[in-house]
Amino acid sequence: MSDLSFPVDQEVDARGLSCPLPILKAKKALNGMASGQLLRVLATDVHSTADFQAFAKQTGHGLVEQRVEGDVHIHILRRR
Repeated sequence: MSDLSFPVDQEVDARGLSCPLPILKAKKALNGMASGQLLRVLATDVHSTADFQAFAKQTGHGLVEQRVEGDVHIHILRRR
């Protein structure tokens, strides 16, 4: 994997989990974070890109970045 050093406040490893578990783990983590903090989610579910786009739109959390490195989908969310 290349650079995971994007400065984040918390990380959720949801690799190997299928929908809706990556979203649920992210939601739980975000609930414990302060407004403006960043969360990195690592997922292998190929549908997670669209899932996190919809999640951000529905919840008002910011979707800062999405990228794929190998088979890992990386999502960076900003707590609303």
